[in-house]
Amino acid sequence: MKAPSHTVAGIDVGGTNKGFHAVALREERIVATLATSLPGEVVAWCRELHVSAVGVDAPCRWSHTGRSRLCERELAGLRMSCFATPSRLVGEVHPFYQWMVNGAELFRRLAPHYRLYDGRTPLLEPLCFETFPQAIACCLAGKMLSAKHKRIERRRLLEQTTQRTDALTSIDEIDAALCALAAQYVLAGSFNVFGDAAEGFILVPNRRFNFLQESTAANPIGSSSSRA
Repeated sequence: MKAPSHTVAGIDVGGTNKGFHAVALREERIVATLATSLPGEVVAWCRELHVSAVGVDAPCRWSHTGRSRLCERELAGLRMSCFATPSRLVGEVHPFYQWMVNGAELFRRLAPHYRLYDGRTPLLEPLCFETFPQAIACCLAGKMLSAKHKRIERRRLLEQTTQRTDALTSIDEIDAALCALAAQYVLAGSFNVFGDAAEGFILVPNRRFNFLQESTAANPIGSSSSRA
């Protein structure tokens, strides 16, 4: 894929203590990073950099049923499971889901400036979308990867296309950079879509994606990977 001449951003979302880690890419360079506990600062940072697309590692919609969303079930069917998103009622009161609450607030603040991907084509810029670092890494590698070695393997994947990865000092920044790389694929029109408009879409690069569909037929479904 030839990187589009846009600035894109990826956001890793954590709970109250970890907050947000953001990385901006332009062509093959990391042009800026940000760590903050304030979602408003993330949005202001994206606007200041004239970001065209924002990939966010957090659910963009709550579950309507209290069970996993369609996008999560579809990924699980390809042996890449992530945490099931609960209903808003559960998510907003259970401490475990604080990072999802933070993600929902980030999407809310992005909304006036970045249109959430809704399945329509052509894409309307600037836009934002939900993505998933483990799925991004597997699609870029062309094989199933273990999350146990994510720091090493994900950095290695970034080094294939991105300069100055030494600027990324934590797994949170590495994951944010992967989300930004996914945004480059989305702007290039080279991506796969999971889910529906009602409960949200997850977008990942379609590079070497067929291996997932082929491996599902040969291996029983039963992934233990979490959203990481």
